[in-house]
Amino acid sequence: MPARFPSVRPPEAEKRPQTDTRHGVTRSDEYGWLRAENWQEVLREPSLLPSDIRAHLEAENAYHKQLMGSTGELQKTLFAEMKGRIKEDDSSVPMKDGSFFYGSAYRKGGEHPRFFRTTRLGGEEEVLLDGDVEAKDKAYFHIGSVDHSPDHRLLLWSADDKGSEYYTLRVRALAEHKDLDDRVESTGGSGTFNADASGFYYARLDDNHRPSKILFHTLGSDPADDRLVYEEADPGFFMNVFGSRLDDWILISIHDHETSEYRILPANDPKATPRLVAEREKGVEYDLEPAGEEFFILTNLGGAKDYKIMTAPASNPVRANWRELVPHEPGRLILSILAFKDFLVRIERKDGLPRIVIRERANGEEHTIAFSEEAYSLGLNGSLEYETDTFRFTYSSMTTPAQEFDYNMRTRERVLLKTQEVPSGHNREDYVTRRLLAPAPDGELVPISLVHRRGLALDGSAPCLLYGYGAYGITIPASFRTNCLSLVDRGFVYAIAHVRGGKDKGQEWYEAGKRERKQNTFTDYIACARHLVAEGFTSHDRLIAEGGSAGGMLMGAVANMAPQDFRAIVAAVPFVDVLNTMLDDTLPLTPPEWPEWGNPIASKDDYEIIAAYSPYDNVRQQIYPAILALAGLTDPRVTYWEPAKWVARLRDHSTGENPIMLKINLDAGHAGASGRFSRLEETAFSYAFMLKALGKESE
Repeated sequence: MPARFPSVRPPEAEKRPQTDTRHGVTRSDEYGWLRAENWQEVLREPSLLPSDIRAHLEAENAYHKQLMGSTGELQKTLFAEMKGRIKEDDSSVPMKDGSFFYGSAYRKGGEHPRFFRTTRLGGEEEVLLDGDVEAKDKAYFHIGSVDHSPDHRLLLWSADDKGSEYYTLRVRALAEHKDLDDRVESTGGSGTFNADASGFYYARLDDNHRPSKILFHTLGSDPADDRLVYEEADPGFFMNVFGSRLDDWILISIHDHETSEYRILPANDPKATPRLVAEREKGVEYDLEPAGEEFFILTNLGGAKDYKIMTAPASNPVRANWRELVPHEPGRLILSILAFKDFLVRIERKDGLPRIVIRERANGEEHTIAFSEEAYSLGLNGSLEYETDTFRFTYSSMTTPAQEFDYNMRTRERVLLKTQEVPSGHNREDYVTRRLLAPAPDGELVPISLVHRRGLALDGSAPCLLYGYGAYGITIPASFRTNCLSLVDRGFVYAIAHVRGGKDKGQEWYEAGKRERKQNTFTDYIACARHLVAEGFTSHDRLIAEGGSAGGMLMGAVANMAPQDFRAIVAAVPFVDVLNTMLDDTLPLTPPEWPEWGNPIASKDDYEIIAAYSPYDNVRQQIYPAILALAGLTDPRVTYWEPAKWVARLRDHSTGENPIMLKINLDAGHAGASGRFSRLEETAFSYAFMLKALGKESE
């Protein structure tokens, strides 16, 4: 049955075929012209977008407004519901660092956080940076990072006012509450002070939006004179710089999706040359955690697929001096580590669920923080201090609002500091959370986390939103989400498909969903959809698919492979033009992404693998469900022309009546609108689209 949308003629993108021949194969791209030749300039100045491309994008926005015009009141209702679940003047629990406690908070009606400190919990707050003030009169504004100097005199902060993720770093003198003249542009968004705060280290982005250089800026000097600390010649590697909590080391992390390398230098010597820890070796990853006289090292060295922990002397941490501390255990994936003077904390995943393990450094004794729910999420907030017995973590589930705890590693006392407030009210007993296992075509069992209202009839009559991602080893947690309650309270099942490509069941789960095995991500998701139907949670004509970025690629693939399984699909900033993007080595993320997807320039096999699933290249004559694609003009991660081209080709090939629309934010990038309430408006639009597609617009 066609989705319930008015009959409106969509915009037709002009066909201007461009051909490309690789490995003896010639392809034609009739919509390639939507990629602006001056895309690098557009990232910095959106007004430079060619007029013919802008006209087409504006026509797309006009089209979706016509289709969604009747949902105006519904969008307002959804927005009000979601806003009502947010504590507008919410505040973090300040974290101690020396003689101050640092935190952030929102004011009622405010879009952006303000950052503050106080000399005691509950004491008078000194506002360090007010995001609402800084964002005034800007169509887009996003704070990248905020970090205070070791002596608490200065604040290093960054902001992006285009959505293109070119951040400008500034330094604020806290006594005067005034920014210094120092202003460093085209950075990756973060930096770190040296030991005496006479300057800071940062990563500069080049014209292709890659962090190719680490520089040191001396306060009061011209940024043009900043000292080059390290330059990375390989465009396939990401790079960032950060400091240790003891303020004794500056660490330069260099990595792609499967290989890493660190260079370190003492924080008290801004003229020092970075020292290599362990030379990069393809497929070997390691992370450093400074810990006084030693480094802890989290690594997969020696075939430790689910990672192990090693140590090395801080005076000479080269690989020859690494010694094993926590051995590799297959099926126990160590995710991260955090060192303190007397303890080492790690967060790991076993049997699909996370847990926190505390180890005493003196004797090696370990204990675990236990949780009882069937599916839940953990976050390690850590500590700003090193010489402490206490660290902070968060816990939530799909029915339990986020709880923030301080945990004393010595006494094992857990103190609840804060529970996420839901002003409009939330009773966890009104909801049920479940964890299912869906059989994949090859016999693997794919986890599904879901939530629905208690008492919901599971006879196939309920609508369902199934979210999926499945890339980069990123695990989508079974955490509390207030927005989805607007659907759940309308009788939806909200489900997350933990497909291969994430690390939900360990490193092998990730590797089984990348490169030549990428198809598993797509077939896993389809298997989850069909399992939900088979178990009575929904039916195919009531099933909505949603994913973003690499999850948008998933949406594009399942739209081609199993369009009959879904009533509608929402693809946010969808990475759907995979083959063309991986063939264009001038794009910001292409060389760094080759380890994840393959390099079709150098390898015919990689070319054929990507060509077999790339959503844009596999659009065919068939009935597609209703599709909403969301995009941002200044997105450097998934460029705007990918969804624009995809939507145009889908319309050209679809044999059905379901609408296919593109909503593009001309003032934002990958993350969409920057303000917290503006983002809610975008979510309300997506939910209204889903309800309209299901014929539930009036509910």
